[in-house]
Amino acid sequence: MRASFRLGRIAGVPVGVNWSVLVIFALIAWGLAANQFPRSYPDRSPVAYTLAGLAAAVVFFVGLLAHEVSHAIVAKRNGLEVGGITLWLFGGVAELKGEPRDPGAELRISGVGPLVSLLLGAFFGVIAALLALAGQGGLLFGVMAWLAGINVLLAVFNVLPAAPLDGGRLLRAAVWKATGDRTRASVVAARAGWVLGALLIGLGLWQFLSGVGFGGLWLALIGWFLIGAAGMEERQARTGSALRGIRVGEVMTPQPQTASAEMTVADFVDNYLFAYRHSALPLTEDGRPTGLVTLDRVRGVPADRRASTTLAEVACRADQLVLAQPGEQLNDLLPRLSECADGRALVVTDGRLVGIVSPSDISRAVQRGTLRTTPPAQPTPTAPH
Repeated sequence: MRASFRLGRIAGVPVGVNWSVLVIFALIAWGLAANQFPRSYPDRSPVAYTLAGLAAAVVFFVGLLAHEVSHAIVAKRNGLEVGGITLWLFGGVAELKGEPRDPGAELRISGVGPLVSLLLGAFFGVIAALLALAGQGGLLFGVMAWLAGINVLLAVFNVLPAAPLDGGRLLRAAVWKATGDRTRASVVAARAGWVLGALLIGLGLWQFLSGVGFGGLWLALIGWFLIGAAGMEERQARTGSALRGIRVGEVMTPQPQTASAEMTVADFVDNYLFAYRHSALPLTEDGRPTGLVTLDRVRGVPADRRASTTLAEVACRADQLVLAQPGEQLNDLLPRLSECADGRALVVTDGRLVGIVSPSDISRAVQRGTLRTTPPAQPTPTAPH
């Protein structure tokens, strides 16, 4: 999930917000200000309800951010890089680069988020209790009580043993510890995520058809997201298993054809497009990569501008390139490839281009890895002669 705009950095980790956050923020603020608070605390002004709803929604998302920041901090302490934190429609996500080195690290990274949410719930619950003891059972009490309940609910939901929830990671850590097989543990957690998603879809549709309200559709939407995310996690786990031990240098296309950044798009189309069998062309200067041109980028240039447009103007810039070393594990490269819009990595040695890795190279490596890890078929027993 990509951020639509950045908020800055927390603990050295970039923090961003996807536009879809506005949807859930508006729903929460409106639901509280127009329904829950007026029903529970009548005779307040519309302005008071609006301010209370907005304040509760803002603090809720601050707590959600704290949940994800805790994941990022513990991940960094356990040797993982964190690409960023993004808040979006279904909550938040900390983008971890790589996998925990052992079940213990998985447990610590996954467990800290729900713990933070639970502590926040307890904190707001204590404030609500103190307000009640002081006889302040009004709108401020309602905001604190709602924040306490929603954070506890967030903690409980997240520890459900199903990927991609934190509880799914905890389940994976437990199965990994018990079996010693990370791939098997990932598949078990992903299948549990699929089951939970199917249950939520069924429950949501039943609620909607029973006339409970549109909340059932929201449950079904969450279930649909869980099924999709769980399926993706299972595919990634199987891909990672097939590629384990394979290095970038074993799958790259060595010494790819290159071009100058000063070449025009027209020259590229006339001299390279049909002669070059690959759909991406690295740009180099003195053997060092400076950019990457793909057919999709070239197609975006109108025909009447191709003669005056250089490849440098349409190429993926040097600071956007995904670079790798020949000796790097292919599994370590995959997360970075998924962040690149062009889906390719340039392989360098001492800063000089020596190869390129494309999606087709990855697919062939997966096929070879799958064949390598598949046990040979056993001969069919026959009756003795």
